[in-house]
Amino acid sequence: MGVIFKQFLDSNTCNARVFGCSTCRTHLSTYDDIISKAFQGQHGKAYLFNHVINIFEGPQENRHMTTGLHTVRDIHCTYCQTVVGWKYDKAFDESQKYKEGRFILERQLISEIL
Repeated sequence: MGVIFKQFLDSNTCNARVFGCSTCRTHLSTYDDIISKAFQGQHGKAYLFNHVINIFEGPQENRHMTTGLHTVRDIHCTYCQTVVGWKYDKAFDESQKYKEGRFILERQLISEIL
């Protein structure tokens, strides 16, 4: 495997809470990057984020979701490889295009890091 380089978010400089992987606490995103908290994941509540770090993407697949057909990729924590959510690559419904290139992190799979 090689050396894993992790990026760190500083809640003092970005004035926001930091969210991390609930398994290994690797930093993923901040409260400021949340677009919406009104999403549902496989494990319950989920948040739509504009920007996420320290992840790698799985292969593309088409999934039928409550808002229609989307092309998505599971996203994994780079440190422990836990699936923490997914990335929207394509939305087939015009009203859902705002999700493209954005990320879902499932609330049960992330934790707040102080």
